[in-house]
Amino acid sequence: MSNQEKSITSFVDEKNAEKFLFTAGPAALLKENITGLRPCFGRGDSDYAAVEARVMGALQRMSGHANVVRMQGSASLALEVMALNFLYGRVLVVQTGYYSERLSWLAHSTMRRLGQVLEIQCIESEQLEHVEDKFDWVFACYTETSCGLKLPIEMLRTIADRLSAKLMLDATASIGLEPGHELADVIAYSSCKGLFGLTGAAFVAYHDAPTVEVDSFYLCMATHAGKMMTGPYHAIASLDEVLADHDAFREAVAINKCVFLKRMKQYLTRPQEQQPLLCTHVSCKIASNDARTILYSPRANTRGSVVCHLGEVYLNRDAQGEILSVLEILE
Repeated sequence: MSNQEKSITSFVDEKNAEKFLFTAGPAALLKENITGLRPCFGRGDSDYAAVEARVMGALQRMSGHANVVRMQGSASLALEVMALNFLYGRVLVVQTGYYSERLSWLAHSTMRRLGQVLEIQCIESEQLEHVEDKFDWVFACYTETSCGLKLPIEMLRTIADRLSAKLMLDATASIGLEPGHELADVIAYSSCKGLFGLTGAAFVAYHDAPTVEVDSFYLCMATHAGKMMTGPYHAIASLDEVLADHDAFREAVAINKCVFLKRMKQYLTRPQEQQPLLCTHVSCKIASNDARTILYSPRANTRGSVVCHLGEVYLNRDAQGEILSVLEILE
């Protein structure tokens, strides 16, 4: 390791020691986030073109979608672009919590603005087996962070097929962490959370191109696909070295999750098949007396607590879940 790399590693360790993150993303700072940064531009810069090609190729392989479009913004932007450019006909929104409510809002906004969506129905995830009507789209969150719930993606695909529907997913909290994204027809996500990059990039990945025409420069998929505006250059650069060794960083999340499950087994509220890697919902109240601790505050009022497992990512396979020692249970 060069002196420069040692200096950056020391800086990253120091910064991560200043905050103990139990939040849903961005993850703890990685040395690779910094060493991947560089001056860059979207046109005429062969160095950056190579970086983006590597990152986009890695994302294609990760999700199993041949097409990935990048844009500068949050996952919310990608979700709105996805809804506007793909949704039509009859839409079934799977209700799981706060983030599925956002999907419902986006579907209704799409119906008001474009008229391509004809009907929207919302159903609790527990009632999906009872749906008999035909739909054009099933719209769901793979991982619902607000309540620490993962919906088995094979179940969502089977139900979509039974309803003659395509499957659209908010993959913000699942990409890079959960398998099977290729089963969805189109997904949206961001550069942080399970990709472990810096904030600022959003992505829509799909099998078949959208057919809806959107009368907006900024919200039209073709605008972003054609790179007709400033892109998320530095956020993508922050992913370059991370994705090359993504499995090692993901292992830190898995270790933290495993240790937490063992310690909190009497407070768990989800069965194993509904446990997302990103976070865990427990029936007790979690607190900390360490001022460096940043706890996750879900956007919805949820009984108990949600603890996220991205705080030791920078340790990769050397993580041991030691960060969890700053947490305490309030009965």
